[in-house]
This record gives sequence, structure tokens and C-alpha cells, in this order.
Amino acid sequence: MADFNFELVSPERLLLSEKVTDVVIPATEGEMTVMANHAPTMTTVKPGVVTVKTADGKTERFAVFGGFADILPTGCTLLAESAVHVDELDRTILENRIEAVRAELEGARDEKKTRLEQFIAELTKLGEIVIPA
Repeated sequence: MADFNFELVSPERLLLSEKVTDVVIPATEGEMTVMANHAPTMTTVKPGVVTVKTADGKTERFAVFGGFADILPTGCTLLAESAVHVDELDRTILENRIEAVRAELEGARDEKKTRLEQFIAELTKLGEIVIPA
């Protein structure tokens, strides 16, 4: 399999920058797998898990909380609103994020209210995926 460059960047830090064989991204239109020579694409990213298979065969998983991905045949850059390695994510962090969105929801109107409710649902689903019950 051909390798390509992948970078996962959040405002806080560069989480990963290396050669990979494939990356699975939680795009807003559905989960997508990116591989070398992918057609140029830009997509928004919803809260979820990014799964990265590195060139040396290791698999890394990161929780992302939105953002966008710029995909080219030679690489992919995912600019996350916020991201952490799944091993660093705990229930308290996720619950704090959900509570912050719920507080914002109280004063929201129609379209924004719908987006915030969807965001809460996505965060809840993320918690179900990465944090054992």
C-alpha cells in the first residue's frame, strides 16, 4: 500500500504528523477512508473518532470535536476544533463539553438550536464509542 502524509492539528497542538497508509475520518456526510492518491476533497468533520494506520502498521485513535479536513492525492490535513488521543479522553472532559453546549442551547433560536442539539447527540455518541460503560 502507498503511504501519504497526514497531520492532525488542534489549536492547542500538533497531535500527529507522519506517513500513514490510511485514515478514517468522521465527516459530516458520513465516515470516509482516505488513502494515497485520494481525489482532492475538503470536508467538515463532526465529533467522532479518527482512526490512523501508520506506515509501520500501528493504529492510533483520536477523538475530535469538529473541524475540517483538506485532502489531496499526496496527503491529508485535519484541522480539528479540538482533539485528544482516545487514551486521554475521560467522562469528565466529555460531560463538561456537553454541559457547555447545553448552556448555549438555552438562549438559542431555531436553526442554531437544531445544530446545538445535533452536536450534543454527536458528543454523546462519541462518549459511547470511546468510554466504556
